[in-house]
Amino acid sequence: MATLLLIVIYVCFVGLGIPDSLFGPAWPVMSMDFGLPVSIAGYLTAYFCVCSTLSSFFSDRLIHRFGTGRVTAVSTLLTAIGLLGYSFSSNIWFILLFAIPLGLGAGAVDAGLNNYVALHYKASHISYLHCFYGVGVTVSPVFMSLALAGGDWHNGYRVAGFVQLGIALVSMLAMPLWGRTAAKATPSSAESETESTRIMPFREQIKHPGIRWVWLIFTVAVTLEVLAGSWGSTYLVNQRGMRPSMAAAMTALYYLGLAAGRFVSGLLSHKLSAWRIIALSLAIWPLSLILFVLPLPPAVSGVGLLFAGLGIGPLYPNFVYLTPRNFGREISQSVMGTQSAMAYLGLMAIPPLFSLLVGYMGVGLFIPFLAFLFLLLLTAVGAFVRLLKRQGRFDGKRSQTKTVAQSD
Repeated sequence: MATLLLIVIYVCFVGLGIPDSLFGPAWPVMSMDFGLPVSIAGYLTAYFCVCSTLSSFFSDRLIHRFGTGRVTAVSTLLTAIGLLGYSFSSNIWFILLFAIPLGLGAGAVDAGLNNYVALHYKASHISYLHCFYGVGVTVSPVFMSLALAGGDWHNGYRVAGFVQLGIALVSMLAMPLWGRTAAKATPSSAESETESTRIMPFREQIKHPGIRWVWLIFTVAVTLEVLAGSWGSTYLVNQRGMRPSMAAAMTALYYLGLAAGRFVSGLLSHKLSAWRIIALSLAIWPLSLILFVLPLPPAVSGVGLLFAGLGIGPLYPNFVYLTPRNFGREISQSVMGTQSAMAYLGLMAIPPLFSLLVGYMGVGLFIPFLAFLFLLLLTAVGAFVRLLKRQGRFDGKRSQTKTVAQSD
């Protein structure tokens, strides 16, 4: 049953990725249809993140009351409603309206499924889970490109909405699996999902130094991931003189590296601990910056994007996997919700700030800004590790914790 449920979770994570890469390809045409400047895309992205942030913050309360299965099914249905709503929108006000169910659904699915897999499955499955997210963000631009070739962006959202509706149906049909699998969950088969957890209020979390450090880690790691992918091509064109078509192809290397990094992380997790994989990832990332700044052919800078993806890819899933181990399974859902919310808050604040700085200082700021964020990430990880060691919670060895997946 655990294996079948895991397949359903993978499918739901494909659905989590589908909405995330539709707006970018569609916006140039949408903005013309709505009579709006292209430049407001950053503000719209920040608005979209608001609802995801809210649902992440309250995901622990929802899951504590209704369970992960029900929250996942309803949240996936909400994202389908949002996508289908976009497909029938004739002005920006309808887009803003349907962004509400789209964002609310995405935040709850992200926090809920990450915590469930971290609690009940081996470390490799967290990395593979995020690979399936990569499948979602890869296929949805295909839907949109075919729709734009036909002259109507609405059809791209419509196809994505019906696919998401199918995923919602799968998650609803699979709801009985959650109860059967939970019966095998640690620490006791008599415990239900809600009985083994408690809600940790935000005011209590903010006083916890370890949680504060992990908030910073998630905020910076996700921001690095987004900035490298969204600005890499612009840097290659404006600073290294690369043709736009070639720069776009090089950007694809970044997403390939991102997915490959998570897949390799899953393979390595059978031999190495999550902390050792994180250390390897942090060691790879500076190679991308070096390849960017060396006076070598522009194509070498493109390879730097590949290393950037390889380095940043494993960080998010491995820190997710460590959440119950760093803070205890009892409060892991509360911590998972707030760390996801902080990641969304980072996306609301830092990329727009970077865009503003680029307006004054130019695209050449790209590498120094990434270097600053990476040093901030190193500082936060180092401080968090020292804190865990003082608390006796740090374990750099391979975890031997028995999981549902291992016992199924």
